[in-house]
Amino acid sequence: MSSPSQSGVPDRVLPRVVQVADSVGAFIEAWGFRAIHGRVWALLMLKGAPLAQAEIAELLGVSRSLINLAVSELTEYGLVRPVGTTRNAPYEASLDIWPTITDVLRSREWMLVERARLALESLLIELDEAEKRGETSGFDGRRARVMLAMTELAQVTLRLFLAVRMPRSLAEFGPWLVRTSQQIKRLQESLPKLL
Repeated sequence: MSSPSQSGVPDRVLPRVVQVADSVGAFIEAWGFRAIHGRVWALLMLKGAPLAQAEIAELLGVSRSLINLAVSELTEYGLVRPVGTTRNAPYEASLDIWPTITDVLRSREWMLVERARLALESLLIELDEAEKRGETSGFDGRRARVMLAMTELAQVTLRLFLAVRMPRSLAEFGPWLVRTSQQIKRLQESLPKLL
């Protein structure tokens, strides 16, 4: 049996929890956010019980001011919420992270893919016009059409993700997983028609 650390967590468990939090932080950072957001959310999610900001700072080994800023931002995103109304109320993670993810997908990734789609359509128009004038550009319109189909497939996939609604509790997660798997299967069946 492991001895508990100062935080009351067994010495062998806490490093693994921090490792998970760091991994989630790295993933979030790759999406263009701050790693501390992912670290705090993951810690609260794994804990399953509210934690005060001082406890979060101690467990993650960071300053309380960093945690204060991160918790404030995560609260604005709807990813964590205070439990109580006191100034030092503890916080818990929200399982319903999907609205935040879809906002990011809608505002950032969708626009990037749409920009590529519009550029490809514009290129195809110019290539067709050049061909009508008897000009050769040296660029392959068929390949541009394949790239356009790939872009449209990316949009269909994003649309699928945007339509999915995450469960609001752990009890709803199993049925949600079944429904999501069925939607993915339908997408797989429609892929040959898209290409």
